[in-house]
Amino acid sequence: MVQEQNSGNSAATPSSAASASTTKKDNRTDNTIDSNQKTLLEFKKSLIEEQKTGEGQIERINEKIEQTKKVIDDERVKLEAERLKLKQINEVKDADYAKFTELKTNLIEERKRMKTLDSKASSGGSRSRRDRFNITNLTKALEQIERDIQTKKLSKDEERRLVLKSKEIATRLHALKVIHKKEDTYKSLATKFEDIKGKMNQIFDQKADVGKVIGKIKSNLDELLNKREELYEERRGVIHKVREAGAKIEMVDTQLNAIEFKRNRLQHSSDRQRRYSSERKSKHEIPQDKMRKNRENQELWNSLKEVALKKMSSGEKLTFDEMKLIYAEESD
Repeated sequence: MVQEQNSGNSAATPSSAASASTTKKDNRTDNTIDSNQKTLLEFKKSLIEEQKTGEGQIERINEKIEQTKKVIDDERVKLEAERLKLKQINEVKDADYAKFTELKTNLIEERKRMKTLDSKASSGGSRSRRDRFNITNLTKALEQIERDIQTKKLSKDEERRLVLKSKEIATRLHALKVIHKKEDTYKSLATKFEDIKGKMNQIFDQKADVGKVIGKIKSNLDELLNKREELYEERRGVIHKVREAGAKIEMVDTQLNAIEFKRNRLQHSSDRQRRYSSERKSKHEIPQDKMRKNRENQELWNSLKEVALKKMSSGEKLTFDEMKLIYAEESD
């Protein structure tokens, strides 16, 4: 009996040493896993913060883009209104410009005719310019000459001279009357011409003012469109960074899941090792009913594992415990 007890103690000692070695190894592995997990979690935290900051930037940029679009729309409405105004001004100008050129031509022609008549009216005689253009005096002079011809006894030479003088005065008198009539026409034309000339000047001034407004609006639009494009470019850059951060977060989550899975596998392996050591140590003391219960547990384990394997082969999603059933034995 003593010999058997010594033999039992001798078998338990290597088992205890192996268990201690395994425990130490598991602790080192756990420490490494914890360190990696901590680093990954800190990295993930910084990525989430970067992602949130980027999303905030995108939101602010979107607000600026919408504000810029609204201003662009307002400026385009103003531009369209000014272009319509310019079109209306051009229509008025085109309608009045034809009148303007017609009046100008008529005025020039009337001025030429007046010069010709003035030349006829002022030809012959040495009277003063005032007398030549004084219709009343010329009329009186013509009447006096006609009375002299009718009442006075004149020689043929005197009568011939008075007749010629009468014709000359009558010609000048007729020319003066025509001139006065033409002067009235000329003055009327000149008045109309000055009126439409003033209107044309106003139209050209309006065109110039509207042209300046249109130029300013176009310049504003160019600046706004460039600003909008810069905002689009800035937003594209931020979106790219946010997506990169999201992709990195997915990679970190994958690594964290792998670490968690590895920890569970190691924990399961360690538990099995401890159970195995305990079983070896007390295998001669285990009652028959406990051995039977262990066999039943093993059969249940195998049955559950078989079900998990079937689910995996059919493509169904496995729970974490089912993954442990499949991979725990392989890892050992």
